[in-house]
Amino acid sequence: MDGTATVESKEASRNRSPAHQYGGNHKSGWLAHLPDSWLPYVQLARLSPPAGLFLIYFPHIFGILHAAILKRVPFPLLLQTSALMLGGSFFFSNAAHIWNDLIDAPLDALIERTRERPIPRGAVSPFAALIFTCTQAIGAGLFLTYLPCRNLQGALYALPSIIGSTYYPWAKRHTNFPQLVLGFCLAWGIVMGSLAIGVEPFAIGVLGSNSKPNIEYSTLCLFLASILWTMIYDTIYAHQDFKDDVKVGIKSVAVLYRDRTKSLLWRLLALMTALLIACGKLSGMGVMYYLLAIGGPIMSLGLMIAKVDLKSSESCWWWFGNGFWIPGVSIAGGLLMEYLYRRGS
Repeated sequence: MDGTATVESKEASRNRSPAHQYGGNHKSGWLAHLPDSWLPYVQLARLSPPAGLFLIYFPHIFGILHAAILKRVPFPLLLQTSALMLGGSFFFSNAAHIWNDLIDAPLDALIERTRERPIPRGAVSPFAALIFTCTQAIGAGLFLTYLPCRNLQGALYALPSIIGSTYYPWAKRHTNFPQLVLGFCLAWGIVMGSLAIGVEPFAIGVLGSNSKPNIEYSTLCLFLASILWTMIYDTIYAHQDFKDDVKVGIKSVAVLYRDRTKSLLWRLLALMTALLIACGKLSGMGVMYYLLAIGGPIMSLGLMIAKVDLKSSESCWWWFGNGFWIPGVSIAGGLLMEYLYRRGS
């Protein structure tokens, strides 16, 4: 058994119970120090593990760094904007995950891995979850007022993500491609991150600050690449529940492609790579961008696709829980290195 398989086996054994997975009923780590009454709400917001928060924040930081490169903004503004978007991402992540669990509760009760989530097990009532969602959505909305544009324009830019995130829980009932819907919602963070720096990526119609339409094509390529990144890791995530999903009628890319999933994932990775290269070409990126922002995802996602056992829930969970970090950090790192290089030159 190779080193990767050994590590995966150890981690899978430690997290074998579905309760220790995303949004499950466990009280390990820092959760052990919280009052019992807080625990269901922390679980509902997916704060442990914090994968959900960073899956939302990564695209925002991609957009911030890419716009900072294009606009050559000062470093203090970059830090300030990154902190602002982290706060907004925190509340948006909470609201989106709670809303998703609220709508999904009847289905979650039928799935072995999710039946111990707070709403299906009765730890949080649907009404309490709805109120919690609203408070977090208001918190996220307040951060829009700090964007360097008119409040109405900021709200209009955020609207596609709000609509998509509101609809997402029903996507798995209506379409075989809920991963595409999720990818759009998460990748929209690139648009909001760009806007937070003062770069309008899609200045079209009511979104534009002037009458002349404009599309920043390098941002568009980064946006599309982020959608594909989400589709790759979330399709692997969806394979955890494949048998139960088929039984209860939940749709997904995993259910649609079944044994052909890996072939699809390789094609998605190839297209994602091409889009990241196009982003680099259009933005005039240097060597560090290509080494980190393109080389990192190719190696890490390629390893994930090659090694994951899609018939094993434990393997899918391990590769999802560990495999998305390296591409996110690599893309952000490549953009940051390019920013620092241009700032110093």
